This record gives sequence, C-alpha cells and structure tokens, in this order.
Amino acid sequence: MDLLGKTLTRRLGRERIPALGGFMNILAALKQEETKLQKQADKVRQQVDAVRAAMKVLGREVAGNGKRIGKKKRKMSAAARARIGKATKLRWARFRAAKAKGKR
Repeated sequence: MDLLGKTLTRRLGRERIPALGGFMNILAALKQEETKLQKQADKVRQQVDAVRAAMKVLGREVAGNGKRIGKKKRKMSAAARARIGKATKLRWARFRAAKAKGKR
C-alpha cells in the first residue's frame, strides 16, 4: 500500500492506522507501539529477576528431576563430632594452663 492512501497496514498486528494526519499519525502510532513493547519488556525483565532470585535462594542448580547438581554435602557422625569437641576442649585446657603458669 502506498503512504498517501486512506489507511496504512502494519505488518505485526495487521491493524489499520488512519492516514488522515499523515506523518504525525504514523509517529503517534509508532510511539504507542513503542510503549506497548516497553511494557512487555518490563514484564519479561521482572520475570527474569524473579527466576534469578529463586536461583540465588536455592544456592545450587537443580536438575529437571529435582536432584541437585554438583558435590554432595558431607555429613559428620555424632561420634566424630564428639571426638572433635573433646579434642578442642583438651587443647584449650592446655592453652589456659600454659597461660596461667606463665603469669605466676
């Protein structure tokens, strides 16, 4: 269709734009389309931000079947924790005894 005709056809939505005002109506229609696309882009940005926040909360990536990807977290037995705690207390007791001996 030519620019001087009664109406112009946009390719995307096939809506008709009245060509009564000529160039200014075309600019107005383009500005409307720009704002519409900007709103869509904002919605998509918000969705991407939500997905990124969810990924950050999860901390690790998760496969499609729900299993975590990467190394498994190491678990320590209660007996091992007790041995470590006992050794730490003994180490601090020696440190305090040596410190007290040095002050006298």
